[in-house]
Amino acid sequence: MTSTAANQADSQARSRRIIRQLRTGLGPLLAALILICIGLSIASPEFLTTSTLTNIMVQVSVVGIAAVGGTFVIITSGIDLSVGSLVALSGMVAATVMAGSSPDNVALGIAGLGVALVVGALVGALNGLSVAWLRLVPFIVTLAMMAMARGLTLAISDGRTKFDFPNAFTAFGAKTLVGLPAPMIVMLVVFVIGHVLLRKTTFGHQVFAVGGNKEAARLAGIPVNRVIFLTYTLAGATAAVAGIVLAGRLNSALPSAANGLELQVIAGIVIGGTSLAGGRGSIVGTFIGVVLIGVINVGLSLLGVNPFWTQFIQGGVIFAAVLLDAVSQRRKL
Repeated sequence: MTSTAANQADSQARSRRIIRQLRTGLGPLLAALILICIGLSIASPEFLTTSTLTNIMVQVSVVGIAAVGGTFVIITSGIDLSVGSLVALSGMVAATVMAGSSPDNVALGIAGLGVALVVGALVGALNGLSVAWLRLVPFIVTLAMMAMARGLTLAISDGRTKFDFPNAFTAFGAKTLVGLPAPMIVMLVVFVIGHVLLRKTTFGHQVFAVGGNKEAARLAGIPVNRVIFLTYTLAGATAAVAGIVLAGRLNSALPSAANGLELQVIAGIVIGGTSLAGGRGSIVGTFIGVVLIGVINVGLSLLGVNPFWTQFIQGGVIFAAVLLDAVSQRRKL
């Protein structure tokens, strides 16, 4: 009887936490997404169709995958501007390894996948090493890495696009599974893994502690440098996965691929409620933020809005998200 009462009390406490989070955190964001979808479906009936919604998920897949790792970095009060260049570099290195292979060459396809992931993780680790142990400013470090990774991509490719990869590689970007596009499935899997890692593991709790107060986290025995290092390594790995999906979708690796992607990634993360000051954020919020951007892009396109105004509206949404975050931070002081 006591055990049953304890379970009921625990269930009620969990329900209260969820309701409180919906009221103060994700609830308004989710409500905004739903209202925008309703408004767009009224203005353009073709918006609320299976094909359009699936297309939105595919379009945001690359940004969404990269945003998972970026969420960890920003929660620690860091920033990663190299993600777009790293997406391009990972895809180009994989394309170089697979050059001249036939579509049925499974071994080279798997090699391309492995090399892309290793390159992404290594570049992310270099960012993490520079920020954590060399104590360099994240903005400057990742800005420099953005230029170096893009330059290396151009040097490897000689400025040329590389085409035709093995099916084992393109499957992650161009195939379907249980009737759903592979990019969408890969994105959802990465988001689920990221959510579990952030909310259900010791590492995730340490990420929040480091972002909240590095000195307090260090005094509590948390290996702050190692946590920061791992978050940047994770960001590099997810950027590589995004690069694999993008190259697979296009069946080609472009030197200019993912140009400016870092801004979309940061936008999705910030709109999703992750604070640029660190210590607060969620993978679920990032998912909603990324989808919101995709909904705005596709919806305005269906309405025939000038693309320049679409970019302006995106900027306005980002500005509003940063403003709300700043107001929230000031209220806590």
